[in-house]
Amino acid sequence: MATGTLTFLIIGGAGVGVLALALLGTELLQFGHADVDGPVSVEAVAGFAGAFGFGAAIVNELLGGRTPGMIAAAVAGGALAAVPTAWLAARLSRSARNMRTDPTPTRSDLVGALGLVVTPVPVGGYGEVRVRVAGQPVKLNARADEPIAVGARVFVVEALSETSVHVETY
Repeated sequence: MATGTLTFLIIGGAGVGVLALALLGTELLQFGHADVDGPVSVEAVAGFAGAFGFGAAIVNELLGGRTPGMIAAAVAGGALAAVPTAWLAARLSRSARNMRTDPTPTRSDLVGALGLVVTPVPVGGYGEVRVRVAGQPVKLNARADEPIAVGARVFVVEALSETSVHVETY
């Protein structure tokens, strides 16, 4: 293996390592405010370095890069691979950061939910019900004005807290 190939492989490995850390959200080499990325993102630079290193190593080995001209050709081949990779890394990381998500459910989202009694609800005490909130099953403590047996369908009338509700049969 040529020395140039080893150098290019080290550059590629370092670029991929930094890219993995950047995409995992470690905010490696983050200076200033976390939301300010600057003209070039860390992901784009790391993607460029990774693709450049591995692309140049491949070209260098194919050419048998022992002369300065062959190493220059390997650098050109690495740059040819690196530019689209850097663009793609920047686009993907920007898309991931700006992805729209649903808001976090609050206790007001519990009111009106339909559910099922999983532990009997006594008068003056708490039982348990399972309701769906934002598509997810949630088990909550439940009170009722009348006793409700296991398996009964219920309707949430009021959210007493984030973990308890007042229900009626449905």
